[in-house]
Amino acid sequence: MVGERSISRIGVLVTVASLLLGLLTVRLWFLQAVDAPGLEEKVREVRTRTIKLTPERGRIFDLEGRVVASNERILTITIERAVIAKPLARSQMWARLSGALNMTVAELEDRYQSKRYDQLQPLPLKEDVAEDLGIYLRERSEDYPGLDVREEWRREYPYAPMASHVIGFLGAIKKGSEEEYYKNLGYDPDARVGQFGVEQTYEAVLRGTPGYVKYEVDSRGRFLRQLERREPIPGNDLQLTIDLDLQQFAEQALQNELLLRRRTEAPQVMQFGEPDPAYPEINYYKAPAGSTVVMNHQTGEIVAMASYPNFDNRWFNAGISSEKFGQLFPTTDDPDQSILVNRAISGRYNLGSTFKPFVAFAALNTGQLAGGLDYTLVDRGTYKLVSIPEERCQLNVKCVFKNALCGNGAPCKYGRINVVTALAVSSDVFFYKIGEEIFTERGNRPVLEEQVRLFGFGSPTEIDLPYEFIGTLPSRSLKQRLAASGAIAKEEGKGYYVGDNIQFSIGQGLLSATPLQLAVGYGAIGNGGKVMKPRVIRAIWAPGTPNGKSGRVDLDAGVIIKDFSAPVVVRDVGLRPEVRDPLVRGLARVITGPGVTSDFYHATTGEKLFRSYPKRSLPIAGKTGTAQGAMNLPWNDSSAFAAFSLTDKFPYTASAYLEKSGYGSRAAAPVVKCIFTALAGKIQMAPALPADPLDINSFEVATPQSLPNPLCLVGTGSSVRD
Repeated sequence: MVGERSISRIGVLVTVASLLLGLLTVRLWFLQAVDAPGLEEKVREVRTRTIKLTPERGRIFDLEGRVVASNERILTITIERAVIAKPLARSQMWARLSGALNMTVAELEDRYQSKRYDQLQPLPLKEDVAEDLGIYLRERSEDYPGLDVREEWRREYPYAPMASHVIGFLGAIKKGSEEEYYKNLGYDPDARVGQFGVEQTYEAVLRGTPGYVKYEVDSRGRFLRQLERREPIPGNDLQLTIDLDLQQFAEQALQNELLLRRRTEAPQVMQFGEPDPAYPEINYYKAPAGSTVVMNHQTGEIVAMASYPNFDNRWFNAGISSEKFGQLFPTTDDPDQSILVNRAISGRYNLGSTFKPFVAFAALNTGQLAGGLDYTLVDRGTYKLVSIPEERCQLNVKCVFKNALCGNGAPCKYGRINVVTALAVSSDVFFYKIGEEIFTERGNRPVLEEQVRLFGFGSPTEIDLPYEFIGTLPSRSLKQRLAASGAIAKEEGKGYYVGDNIQFSIGQGLLSATPLQLAVGYGAIGNGGKVMKPRVIRAIWAPGTPNGKSGRVDLDAGVIIKDFSAPVVVRDVGLRPEVRDPLVRGLARVITGPGVTSDFYHATTGEKLFRSYPKRSLPIAGKTGTAQGAMNLPWNDSSAFAAFSLTDKFPYTASAYLEKSGYGSRAAAPVVKCIFTALAGKIQMAPALPADPLDINSFEVATPQSLPNPLCLVGTGSSVRD
């Protein structure tokens, strides 16, 4: 019995042993016969190292060829990760390298532990090292196995902070969706990519194609010989539509005017004819921010785009600590303090009376103003809704709307006016009437919304810059969305009422748009009805556009790959002469006068300011606007102005928006006036010069701008809100 059990156990063991031997034999056969090429490849990979070669990023230059973004060759010390994989080997290496690199052991270890760097590539230990240090380390490869000196590129911005919002900067790939996106494009996790401006929009154009070097290495990670090398292909160059001289001038005018407004007293809040004791006697405008846009309205090219606060994009590759970076660019929920915002394309603004030409267009284009120029009304300073029954007006329903106040503290009275005069003096009453009748007499349909959409409001302009705000137009659906999000009361979101259209008609209420959209709209009036697609890039050039003189490229010797200079018309509004002529006449009269005489003489809203506009300058037509601020306090009012030239020789449109800066004629209009004075050649623009080196000990995010001759900002302004 015992013998049988022993024989049975031996049989089982023999069977198991046979199976294991069979499996081992099959595996050996598989490895030697079937998978031999794969094993050979793995062995080869262990004995080789592939190092990526960073391509030189394409340069960016302005309309005249001045280089505004270039590259500087730098040396970076790297080390193979396999050499320092073990803690003891790593600590010994850090001890040897600490003195040579002038870094602490802790700093080197932080680099190793950081998830920022590609785990499959050599670890960067220190960037921008001196040439002699690179030579020293290379000559001592026995002491520093796995160490290499890699050539890379650092972005330079010679004219910073000029046009920083347009040019942008490079930054680390953001965690989250960007990681997966750039990984799929073949980027290393520690790559620097465009994070703003055209650097971001044209990242794929500017980047170039990486190369690589493949080395044979020994077991200690020392390089034995080079096996293969593929050179990187530089990125393409970009030419901006921006004229750097005009860009500098626009930035100077904008910043100077904001500084002036901060020293200006805002009107007092009055109650029963006396200053309201609830507020201080003296309040200065905060004037925290603003922007201005200058566009060729025949082509859509943006020749200047300024936004304030500005920033120096050199801070993003200055190698400063995260603590200092946080002090320079603090995270804030206060929109007044936001620096990394291009307000020209991202600002969300009421437009005030600068919106009135488009309301006038809607009335003329749809026949709402029967008789066109012959239609008149008597402006007595107030307007009472006729579509609301009197009994409802007695139940806290607002039925009476007023003009802006004149110098006597009462609403301005302009007497009998037509559409031309209404635009010239900015009569709210005239546009209140349009706002009510175009809504109630057409079955409460969104006629005004449909008409102003023709000029691009409520839609993206599709400019080639990131983070564009598309704007909002008052509508039933918008109010429903705002009510659902809690932005307005649920009761308010139940419908779209005549009062909403009244506010819409004077550029207030739920209307929001950007200074760029305003410029595109005015440009369409200026060019006869064509809504242009704006852009900031003139052309893409082949890599390595030859250098010329004085920091410029030689445009005659370069090769254009793609030319964007052909105008792109988004839509032809179809401005018939009987519609366009009253608009242009009214807007031209804003600049030149005359105003009207009723109870006394009322100047047009721009007449006093433009008295100092040099004679024989560019003839222009424009409109002021004042957007009411929080609690309707005068020091919270924002200033807007837009204008276009009346000659095809200089087909420019300019807009400006200065936040919390007061009347449109007092803040935004002077900026645009200066710009057109410069375009006319009546004031000399200082040539744009390369910036001084960045002072990394400074805490200024941008060097303050100063207008060499600020007299163009001077004017007596206007006594009315606009």
